Parts: sequence; C-alpha cells; structure tokens
Amino acid sequence: MFCYLLQHVEALEILLQGLCGVQRERLRIHEICLKSGPHLGTVASEVRLLCDLEQSEPSWSVRHVGGAMRGAGAEQVSVLVRSMVESKTSKNALRLFYALGYKFDHELLRVGFSFNFYRGAQITVTVASINKMLKLHATDEAVPVTLGIQMVEVIAPATSENYTEVATAMSSFCEYLAPLLHLSKPGVSTGVVPTAAAAAAALMSDGGGTTL
Repeated sequence: MFCYLLQHVEALEILLQGLCGVQRERLRIHEICLKSGPHLGTVASEVRLLCDLEQSEPSWSVRHVGGAMRGAGAEQVSVLVRSMVESKTSKNALRLFYALGYKFDHELLRVGFSFNFYRGAQITVTVASINKMLKLHATDEAVPVTLGIQMVEVIAPATSENYTEVATAMSSFCEYLAPLLHLSKPGVSTGVVPTAAAAAAALMSDGGGTTL
C-alpha cells in the first residue's frame, strides 16, 4: 500500500495497462467500518461493509481482516500477510450488525480504478482517492481526505500452503513499477522514487506507446 501523487496517476495507469494486459475497471466503493461492543467478547473485533456502487444494482459484501502474520515466516517475505474473510451479503446487513451490538466507527468512499490479472498469482492493483462523507452515508457529498493524493494497493489471495509463492509473484510484479514508485510493507517508508517525474513525463510524451 502506498500514497501516490495525483500528478503521476495518468502515467501510472499507462504503465499498469501495459504490464497487466487487461482493461482497467472503474472503482467506487462505499466502505463502512463497524466495531464490536463490550458485550461481544473481551477482544475487540472490526468488520467492514463494502458496497460496490459501480454495479447497476449496488452489491454488498462483509469483510473481516485479521492481524498481520508474525514470526520468522513473516520476516522472510517482502509483503504483509493477513488473514481475511469476505462474503457477499444483503443490503440490510448494516441493520443486522447493529442488532448484534456492533457500533458505527467511520465510513469512507474509494474512487478510482483497478486492474485484475494473473501474473504468477491472481493480483489486483487499485489506485484510488480516499474520501470522507460530510453527512452520514451521503456518498454524493464525499470529499477527498487529502487533496492530490491517491492510494496504490497491490493484493493477492493466498493460502497457508502457497503464500511464499504468491509473495514472490507480488514482489516481482512490483519491481516493474519502480520507474514511478516503490511499494513495500506498511510501516516501511519508501516513497515515490527520485526519477518518478521524469518517468511519468516520458510515458506521457509517447502517449503510452512504450513497450513494457
């Protein structure tokens, strides 16, 4: 995951188009974060309700993301490994979680694009702005949290048996993005590489026709 300057997003999209070999998909996800109340256990839990607003009929899903893997195995891979459970749900899921005792924590709107492709693993790259709502659930009135900044995220599903192979595939793919940015584990600062502006200018000057 990485924050990226808006001025280079078009060049990044051109680079991703060449690397992934698939058309981008528009992204507009309404995300509601809920946290468990005190009577739901001694360990606090968090779930996220996600609504895909790009669908003709908005579809909902519920997601729980566990803590990061720790230990020797985690130190040997270059990506963050987390357990995640996600399931489709009906549009009245929010009312159900309120009834179970979960409390509203915050909500946001992700707007951008994504690429879904296979390159040694099934990989999804998303580039999106993070927006907050001025009124509860008012997605039409969402405004950027930080102007001029986009969030770049690369994720891939894995199992306990193949996560090292998936991590290698992800790391290998991310190396191709080095002309514009470096991706790393959260908490490890890398940033936009010094040549990002020059690389973006080169991609834009030839209309994205560079062979990748």
